Amino acid sequence: MTRELQEIAYVRSGDKGDVCTAGLLAKTPQDYPLLRDSVTPEKVRALYGDWVRGEVKCYPMDNIQAVVVVMQRALGGGATQTLRLDQTGKSLGYALLRLKVDE
Repeated sequence: MTRELQEIAYVRSGDKGDVCTAGLLAKTPQDYPLLRDSVTPEKVRALYGDWVRGEVKCYPMDNIQAVVVVMQRALGGGATQTLRLDQTGKSLGYALLRLKVDE
């Protein structure tokens, strides 16, 4: 069965310059293994395509059942340089919840 990440995780995201950071927190302890296994740099890069031009790293945080995603060169140069309509990390974080997860 294929679902979206929004069914198993909450997100909180932010930005600093041209870096977007998104923290994904499993909704239940049972959801954490699926969250951890589903959020990979390759899947994140595929979801965003050319919007993320730098390195993507995913850090599992087993102690709090979360995954932190850090995307370099992800905001079109940052708030003062980009031509995007919504240049903040918040919009990219919520878009991450559309990532497909396979059980």
